[in-house]
Amino acid sequence: MEEIELFLDEAKELMQKAVDHTAAELLKIRAGKAMPNMLDGVMVMYYGTPTPINQVSSVTTPDARTLAIKPFERNLISEIEKGIINSDLGLAPQNNGETIILTIPSLTEERRINLVKQSKQECESGKISIRSVRKDTNESLRKLQKDGAAEDAIKRAEDQVQKLTDNYSSKIDELLVKKEADIMKV
Repeated sequence: MEEIELFLDEAKELMQKAVDHTAAELLKIRAGKAMPNMLDGVMVMYYGTPTPINQVSSVTTPDARTLAIKPFERNLISEIEKGIINSDLGLAPQNNGETIILTIPSLTEERRINLVKQSKQECESGKISIRSVRKDTNESLRKLQKDGAAEDAIKRAEDQVQKLTDNYSSKIDELLVKKEADIMKV
């Protein structure tokens, strides 16, 4: 049935979005290496408007433990420093007048373990989103059945939804394994 296919396609799309979102959240968890996307959540006041740091400066990595931030306008240096200090990154900006240098400290074993826990929480949130999509899709399929759709067609569709759930949950598990290995690598 066409409606069943629509529900399955929508479920597939929403589950993929959950995986993509989880991957994006895992990227924000730093594993001791300097990465420009670490600063994605940092906002800078730009003419009275909170603006993402990557829209008012270029962020580069001169080496594995350093981030260099070069503002497009020199007068933004103090605002960028404030944004970094006010963020929850725990980094101390060093200003040389033209660029801001952030040195990424190496992680302690305790900090690594906490980052792995944080990664597991993000992945569990992603899996919860996937299970929520499964529940909503199955409810929609049952409504179709009440409206006269064939019972075996609905049962096959529910089986497909479960396969999708398992597939996308395993993708999140793979993301976690990679992130955990990245964090624990000294």
